Amino acid sequence: MTTPIWRKLMMAGALAGLMSASFHGLAEDASNLALTFQEPEKFTDIRPANESRARFRERTLAGFERIFQEFAAELPEGYQWQVTVTDIDLAGDVNPMYTRTGQDIRVVKDLYSPRVAFTHVLRDGYGEQVAAGDENIRDMGFLQSPRMVGPRHQDLRYEYTMLKRWFERDLMPQIEAHQAKLPKVSQ
Repeated sequence: MTTPIWRKLMMAGALAGLMSASFHGLAEDASNLALTFQEPEKFTDIRPANESRARFRERTLAGFERIFQEFAAELPEGYQWQVTVTDIDLAGDVNPMYTRTGQDIRVVKDLYSPRVAFTHVLRDGYGEQVAAGDENIRDMGFLQSPRMVGPRHQDLRYEYTMLKRWFERDLMPQIEAHQAKLPKVSQ
């Protein structure tokens, strides 16, 4: 006996709802992160190629939120990270000149490297400042560098790779140095 198509559709919808709920739960799980976007409508480049500007901005900012939440999940227990993104310049440039129809497309070339500017403060469980700064990260060789992309970050693969490299190269060593200075607790 075969399952009716309506039952298959209902099961697929229920499964999609469960997957969506668990995805949203993941997105809200990084309670150690306070992320804000300062005047995103003035960011250098969050221009859509073929969708509404508001929808593209919303989707792009949600992607950056997932990236920072992923990094915050790697922080030691008790740490609090406050991040304010002040500017985003996505990899590539939106240009209608590359199509015969004049429709906008995002052209990715070495010339249009990704850049993210943000301020941040990282505090340990006692409120002591571990790291802070005004970061202006740009990856001029983004097309030549190996990709560290997971399926959650395909739309922002160049930006994710650039930020992941900064996180591992700059922020994690500061955390490790701070933890090495802390007195060892005997058990």
